[in-house]
Amino acid sequence: RGSAAMVWLRVGALSGSVAVGAAAYGAHALRPRSSPPLPPQVFETANRYHLLHSLVLLSVPRCRRPGVAGALLSAGMTLFCGPFYYFAITGDPSLNRAAPVGGTLLILGWAAMAL
Repeated sequence: RGSAAMVWLRVGALSGSVAVGAAAYGAHALRPRSSPPLPPQVFETANRYHLLHSLVLLSVPRCRRPGVAGALLSAGMTLFCGPFYYFAITGDPSLNRAAPVGGTLLILGWAAMAL
């Protein structure tokens, strides 16, 4: 692997980690508490993260620790997107508590790609 390619892989991975953290901040700190998201918005968020992180998984084999990064990203997708899909389809928010854990795993998965 070329050193320039690895540098850009790391820069991209760090950028992805910051982006997920910034999205969490925006969703929680900047959104008025009086307006909870509607099921279609929640479904759209879950689907966006699902699709984006599915694409990220395609680059996992190029990082130094693909097993760690892939496991963190896959678990993060499951625990973040899964509860939101479930809520959007059923209206039952009981699994939503897993979403912050999933988001944290996504951040860690991106960070693991940068190592």
